Amino acid sequence: MSTQLQENRVGPGAYFALAFAAVFFSGLLGGKEWYGVFDFTTLNGAFGKVVSGVNQQGDAISTTTSAFRGQGGHGAMDGFLFALGLIPAVMFALGMINVLEHYGALRAARRLLTPLLRPLMGIPGNTGLALIGSLQSTDVGASLTRNLSDEGHITEKEKDIFAMFQFSAGAMITNFFSSGAILFTLVAVDGSTAVPTSIGACIAVMFIMKIVGANLMRLVLSISEKKATSTASAQGEAL
Repeated sequence: MSTQLQENRVGPGAYFALAFAAVFFSGLLGGKEWYGVFDFTTLNGAFGKVVSGVNQQGDAISTTTSAFRGQGGHGAMDGFLFALGLIPAVMFALGMINVLEHYGALRAARRLLTPLLRPLMGIPGNTGLALIGSLQSTDVGASLTRNLSDEGHITEKEKDIFAMFQFSAGAMITNFFSSGAILFTLVAVDGSTAVPTSIGACIAVMFIMKIVGANLMRLVLSISEKKATSTASAQGEAL
């Protein structure tokens, strides 16, 4: 009994591990500065480019490059190379989570975030790290969620709800700032901004709608469970 209480105890080290995990997977420290060593995406890196074409114009020779998957691929073979490219990120994310879990990050997340996430979306607080990671990378969010499910930290219903949250505007932070943020630099003819809102407002709307989507899934699953229970009860009475 005392051993179990000691394992469930959440000390300062666990909260520090949780804070580090939140920063590490959030992308806040991304970039080429020295603090990039504390960012998941920066440490995960990227594949190099391969030469995909050579052009000669007079005496000058120019080359074009592409990702290691090349160009024009399709079907199962191209899908295999795509999946192969996901392996480093997934392995790295799971390895980091195992280290952070050893230091109590999941216990701290469960204690801090369950009072918030349980009424908000019906999921436990130990999904907090996966939630933060999914805002930066869908691969990280999916792998961490799978790990939580395999270890019995979340039920099938909670996994479905959480999956709905993740894949509505998946990798919201990364995708928005890499493609959508450029719209806020556009200027109308009269000199005013072409997009009459702010980046913060857009992120807030996306995050709120992710929560709405998760609760819609929560509602559908609850209704399905009630129907299944009613059907089972009716069949039991008939027998």
